[in-house]
Parts: sequence; C-alpha cells; structure tokens
Amino acid sequence: MTATALQFKDWMGQVQAQMESALSHYLPASTHIPERLHDAMRYSVLDGGKRVRPLLVFAAGQLVDAEPQRLQAVGAAVEMIHAYSLVHDDMPPMDNDVLRRGKPTVHIAFGEATALLAGDALQTAAFDVLTASTLADQPQDQLKMVNILARASGSLGMCGGQGIDLYSVGQALTLPELEHMHILKTGALIRAAVLLGSYCGTPLSDEQRTDLDHYAKCIGLAFQVVDDILDCEADSATLGKTAGKDAANNKPTYVALLGMKGAKQKAEELKQAAFTALASFGEKAQLLHALAGYIVDRKY
Repeated sequence: MTATALQFKDWMGQVQAQMESALSHYLPASTHIPERLHDAMRYSVLDGGKRVRPLLVFAAGQLVDAEPQRLQAVGAAVEMIHAYSLVHDDMPPMDNDVLRRGKPTVHIAFGEATALLAGDALQTAAFDVLTASTLADQPQDQLKMVNILARASGSLGMCGGQGIDLYSVGQALTLPELEHMHILKTGALIRAAVLLGSYCGTPLSDEQRTDLDHYAKCIGLAFQVVDDILDCEADSATLGKTAGKDAANNKPTYVALLGMKGAKQKAEELKQAAFTALASFGEKAQLLHALAGYIVDRKY
C-alpha cells in the first residue's frame, strides 16, 4: 500500500470515527421515552456501514475549507436519510430481507411496526439536524441545502427510484431506463451528500458546482454498478447483507443487462469520467478523487 493510500485510509478512519460520535450525539438517547423506538433508531444507524455519504460530505467540504462541525451535522443528516431508506427497504412489502450490516434487519430485531416508525423518525430527525444550527455562511444557502436533501429523498429522487425498481421486477429495462432508475434510487442521495458539503464553506462558482455535480452523478451510478457486481460475486458474510437477492428476485441490474465484463467496464468508465470532472479543482479534490477509486474498487 502506498503512502498516499495509507493517508487516505487513515483519513477515512478518522472521519468514520467522528461520524459515529456525531450520530450518537444527534440521535435520541435510548433512555428517552419511547425507549424502544429510540433503541431501534440507534440500532439502525450506529456501529455499521461504510459511511460513504458522510465521507463525501467531508471530501467536498475540503474544496471550500468548511468547518468540521458543520460537516459532521450535514453528514449525520444524510446518513439518517440513508439509514431510514434501508430500514424501510428491508421490510416485507419491499425487499423482505433479514440481514443488514452483518446483523438482523430492524424489523426482525424490533418488529415491523417499530421498524416503520424508526424509519419515519430518522427521516424527520435528518431535517431537525440540518436546520438546528448554522451550517452555511448565508441563510439562503442553508435553505438551499434543505431543499437539496428533500428533493434527493422524495419521489423525484431516492423514493422515486425505489418505486421504479419495484415496478420493474421481471422487466427487461434498456440501459437508459436502468440508469435513470439508479440516478434516482442510489445516485440522488450521493449527489446530495457532495453538494451539501460544498455549501458549508466558501462559495463555488456556477461552473465549479456543475463540475462537482457531474462528478457526483458519475460516482452515484458507479456505486450502483459495483453493488450489482458484488451481489453476484461476493458472499453474504463479506457484504453484511444477503448476496444474490437481485437475481433471485428477477430484478433488472447492470450485470443482467451488460454481463459481468460489461458491468465492470461501465464502472471503470464512470470512475474515469468522475476523475475528469474534478480536473478544475486541482489538489483540493484529492479526497474526492480517492473516494471515486474507493467506491469502484471496493469489495463489499
């Protein structure tokens, strides 16, 4: 492992540790009534996950010299939205999964009613965190941040993509249709994480923000392509969730459409496009560059 790779790994570990502490702080304590609901919320968020979205918040924050406390709050808000989506996706009416992050899913551990409430509460907690303190220098920028997260989470973003996914089971989608689904389902929240981090410090130009959004779009798609590959190649113990479920459920995937070789080529193309989009930022984009590589080259 090179010195640069070691530095990146150390940075990841530091941010992940900061986010574990921040999330524990922002989530209601298990001693607060209703205790079982708060237990379920903390169970779903803490002690697990790669924290890719908060890592992207911090990496984008480096471009604008953002304060770490701001980035922790933004990272927590994005991670709460992500966790809520996983809780609901795992439930019987959706993916009906029993394993997430190497432990029983929330509805298995706490029951379906509590899991439903935990997801609902995490969604609203995210906006509580995003609006409870000053996270941008200008009030209109913080208002824009709220709008970005709301749009990325709803029917025009993550929820819309999940809806298309549900309605597409057993259907043969074209590549543009599959990409549109994942731009919403997976990509929207990843793009939001990058953009939100970029609002926490000195302003970017319109051209810079366009380049940054293109980077985020590329890695959002790449993340899903790699997920599809790993669902076929990795085992459940490595993934921390049930492997092979997409094929078992006859879901449209990049591997099903392009084949394994084609899917891997697609992921590599998206990574290179993400690198190109960062060119105008120079050395300040080192962490975003490294994260694009991490997302495509990961094994779980």
